[in-house]
Amino acid sequence: MSKMPLMPKATAVWLVENTSLTFEQVADFCHLHELEVKGIADGDVAQGIKGMDPVTSGQLSRDEIERGQADSAYRLKLSEPKVAIPEVKTKRGPRYTPVSRRQDRPDAIWWLLRNHPELTDSQIMKLVGTTKPTIQAIRDRSHWNSTNIKPVDPVTLGLCRQLELDAEVQKAALRLEREQKEKEKEARKSGTLLPAAATVEPPAPVVAAPEEVRAPVADLKSVFGSAPAKRAVEDEEEEKVYDPAAVFSRLKDSSGDK
Repeated sequence: MSKMPLMPKATAVWLVENTSLTFEQVADFCHLHELEVKGIADGDVAQGIKGMDPVTSGQLSRDEIERGQADSAYRLKLSEPKVAIPEVKTKRGPRYTPVSRRQDRPDAIWWLLRNHPELTDSQIMKLVGTTKPTIQAIRDRSHWNSTNIKPVDPVTLGLCRQLELDAEVQKAALRLEREQKEKEKEARKSGTLLPAAATVEPPAPVVAAPEEVRAPVADLKSVFGSAPAKRAVEDEEEEKVYDPAAVFSRLKDSSGDK
């Protein structure tokens, strides 16, 4: 990991105010997020922080700044210190929050709970520097000042950096993905997943008609007769041509008999 300049936010404030470097160049040199540098330029972030000249402190040279201003793709390099100061390893404790920012912590916690519910309580404690009972009280809306709590981005409040927030969100996403894979693996082992044949609905069975309903074809013909044959007989009777003389002779014979 490359070395960071002393007081990175104060250095970023000075570079934004006194140079024409791009936000990306300042963010890369000061190890900040580009949105943080943009917030510094807009006056939303690092309010009240006095800029620190990196040239005077020996962290950056004038030639390096001019080279960066001439080429926007150039990345500034930190000057080598004249005196080697050994790095002191300190025990990492809870994040310290200034007294002037402590009243803003409930707003930041509520923002994190609403916008990033995948974050665990320990991650929120690491980002904002709060306690688990406070997080639970804000989540349950049982906090003594819950009526006045409104969601505000903790980066805007200056409680954490954008890079730290992005890193914790990425960790939470990886953790959720890992837990989902473990659940699927356990489900396969326990046999809770049914086969495809069991989940597909079988076709409806064909119900045969009862014996008393089914009648032989011969009996139906005997009852109703053959429709084509009956229609043929009727057609033949219609086609007969009657002779009027024969009809009258038959009528006379029948009257004579009577």
